[in-house]
Amino acid sequence: MIRCIIIEDQPPAQRVLQKFVSDMENMKLKATFADALKAMDFLKIEPIDLIFLDIHLPKISGIDFLKALPNKPHVILTTAFSEYALESYEYQVVDYLLKPFSFERFVKAVSKVPAPGVERNTEKIVPENNSAPEILFIKSGYEHLRISIDDILFIQSEADYTEIFTSEKKHLTSHSLKHWLQTLPSVQFTQVHKSYIVNTRKILKVSGNSIFFDKETFVPIGRAFKESFVEGYLK
Repeated sequence: MIRCIIIEDQPPAQRVLQKFVSDMENMKLKATFADALKAMDFLKIEPIDLIFLDIHLPKISGIDFLKALPNKPHVILTTAFSEYALESYEYQVVDYLLKPFSFERFVKAVSKVPAPGVERNTEKIVPENNSAPEILFIKSGYEHLRISIDDILFIQSEADYTEIFTSEKKHLTSHSLKHWLQTLPSVQFTQVHKSYIVNTRKILKVSGNSIFFDKETFVPIGRAFKESFVEGYLK
């Protein structure tokens, strides 16, 4: 039996997780917390196998809580913001659930948790391409704008920020080009210039040293990237 707790400050999300856990015959929910600090006190006295941990929490974030845990149980992170995916895997979490997630996706995550008593695999876990985010939330002022990754044409680096271009508009972000290269699925996105990442599914044609998305929209191919781009995507 997998003993688990939920650390989530939003009641609707708490209820979803509680229902999903109750539907699993091999899981036992020991407690639910809206505050990670109270959960930390609980973990000092109660043995737990698994934590469902939200990233955005009051007082202390889920990532900071994870860093502070001396003896980490298995952890499945839950969040509505996909930009934390890469950082979360640095802490060897079992899986990363992007809200809203289905019961089938929940079961897939839980199935990765070793049975109690089985030694933890200490190899670094990296996100699989097939579990990469299908949507992104781009921070704009006080809002987070939802963007489907399939709508992205290319991403351009400009000094300390990047711009995400779709067929309809562009979005300014504070993330680096390296961040997007690590976050987006490599089977679909590749760097073709020191300042550009392209969505290969949106390419209309390649002419000379330029990649076209329509008759007027194109980006350059850098000399250092041309050979790998040709080998990886044009053959």
